[in-house]
Amino acid sequence: MKKMFICKVNYTKPFSKVEEVLPQHREYLKIGYNSGNLLASGPRNPKDGGLIIAHFDDKKELLEFAKNDPFCLNDVAEYEIIEFEAVLYAKCLEVFLNMNKK
Repeated sequence: MKKMFICKVNYTKPFSKVEEVLPQHREYLKIGYNSGNLLASGPRNPKDGGLIIAHFDDKKELLEFAKNDPFCLNDVAEYEIIEFEAVLYAKCLEVFLNMNKK
């Protein structure tokens, strides 16, 4: 079974610099959604970073995905990764949590 992760994306540059890369970042995240690895993403409030809810085979695979994010490639943000086990969840998440079960 894939492992669950919360990715806390922390901006490392002023938001004006982040905004320059934001369209590329959002396009890149679509790769994760299309592969079924991402569930949700968006900015935190206040806008000092964002959050991503994901599942990958392992942390190494997620780190590979993160390092290719335009935010990281352009040095405007870094990922803080928290792995967790989803033992209780809403019924609507069953498909996401059980897809590509290993």
